[in-house]
Formats: sequence, C-alpha cells, structure tokens
Amino acid sequence: MNQIISMLNQLASFMLPWVSEVSTAIVACVIVMFAVDINRIVRRLLTGQGFIVRTLVFVMINAFGYGLAIVTLTPILAKQLKLMPGYWMLLIVLGSFMLLGFWAQKNRQV
Repeated sequence: MNQIISMLNQLASFMLPWVSEVSTAIVACVIVMFAVDINRIVRRLLTGQGFIVRTLVFVMINAFGYGLAIVTLTPILAKQLKLMPGYWMLLIVLGSFMLLGFWAQKNRQV
C-alpha cells in the first residue's frame, strides 16, 4: 500500500505546478455543464421582455457572471487542492474529471 501511495504522490508532484490551470478547467467544465440550464431558466423568466433587456441580461450573466465565477472560484479550489496530501489531490482531480465526463455523457453534452 505504501508503494501505491508513494507512486500517487510522485504523480501528484508533477501536477502540483499546474494546480491553478487544473482548477480553472474544473470550474469552467462545471459552469459549462450548468450554463445550459441557467440560460434556459433566464430565458423563461425574460419571456415578454424587450430585445434590449434580454440581450443585456444575457451579456451580464454570460460575460460577467460566468467570468466572475471562474475568476473567484478558481483560486479557492486551487488553494484547497494544494492543502491536500498529494495522493488525495490526484485522486480528487481525476475523479472530478471522470464525474464531469459521466455527467456530460448522461446529459448528452458529449
């Protein structure tokens, strides 16, 4: 068991300099997965509003809302990943991408 943990720690050490980029990828993937539903809800709420209002709300949510979420959540996730032992960080990152892939497949986004 110690050999497996040592191997996972070694693999995690290669990923450690890229934790910020990996965190950005995870946050962006989650936002992409939820964006379809969020945009659908907003579209329903804005039914009957004028073109300018719908366009402004769309721009605010997509450009500023999702952008702010990525910029805000990425450092938080990166910090939390760096605090973990290497083998846990590696397993959580790999598991996160696997879950996102399964989720995307289930929701027919792949």
